[in-house]
Amino acid sequence: MSSLICGSIAYDSIMVFHDRFKNHILPEQIHILNVSFLVPELRREFGGCAGNIAYNLKLLGGEPLIMATVGDDADPYLNRLQALDISTRHVTRVPGTFTAQAFITTDLDDNQITAFHPGAMVHSHLNKVSDTEGVTLGIVSPDGRDGMLEHSRQFAEAGIPFIFDPGQGLPMFNGDELLGCLQLADYCTVNDYEARLLCERTGRSLESLATEVKALIVTLGAEGSQIYTAGQRIDIPCATPASIQDPTGCGDAYRAGLLYGISNGLAWDQTGRLASLMGALKIAHRGGQNHTPSRDAIADAYRQAFGSTLW
Repeated sequence: MSSLICGSIAYDSIMVFHDRFKNHILPEQIHILNVSFLVPELRREFGGCAGNIAYNLKLLGGEPLIMATVGDDADPYLNRLQALDISTRHVTRVPGTFTAQAFITTDLDDNQITAFHPGAMVHSHLNKVSDTEGVTLGIVSPDGRDGMLEHSRQFAEAGIPFIFDPGQGLPMFNGDELLGCLQLADYCTVNDYEARLLCERTGRSLESLATEVKALIVTLGAEGSQIYTAGQRIDIPCATPASIQDPTGCGDAYRAGLLYGISNGLAWDQTGRLASLMGALKIAHRGGQNHTPSRDAIADAYRQAFGSTLW
């Protein structure tokens, strides 16, 4: 049972500025801003929503199938996926482009300045859900705008249940487009900020929007998450991480837990707790794909966190 993960593959260049932006950006001179930051620390990580979700789903023993577009510079990433036994047969290379890339500079107060180059991601509509075989569940995560709309429609036409996960791509859509994707989807997941924006754009409450899908999941960071389903709200506690190193990719790890739980018919409280745990395991490591717990270790961590067995 494969889960088709439509979304971005990206390189994340993460830099640390050993000072505070506020000491170098003068508010009264913002109209002639010209600053340079010395960043002695630099990491280049494998990222992107589809890559991160697939990585975490593989840790759980799932069968992720990535659908994404990449550029001429994608070989290191594709080689990594193949080494992890994650299929790349629906990853399309777009000649003359770069793979999507984020350049993130963080200061001592954890403020961030990010520049994002979408590159090949804007061509994501070139991929078609109908080109796949054996897919039983899907997710439409942040990607090129046209691709997200097309893949939502294609999942519905193929009769494949899917999660609509607009993420940081949510501002690209108006209320009618967001509502249309919700009505095509079986599930939707957003964080608390995105939930407020979703309500604002559609003019509807969360409780009302939840009636359009089998489940609407809202993550709340350290406050856990909430699952609106069948007219009720299930409150999911936050799993306590061993340490807090880097939140990058935590939401993607959570979504992998959702995919695994739905695919395997887990109850919603179990699915939410597993998703929460995956986020906690990720946040204890830098980068989106550097945590390496075995499936048994995940099961042990679940028992310790929630006092019950998972599998």
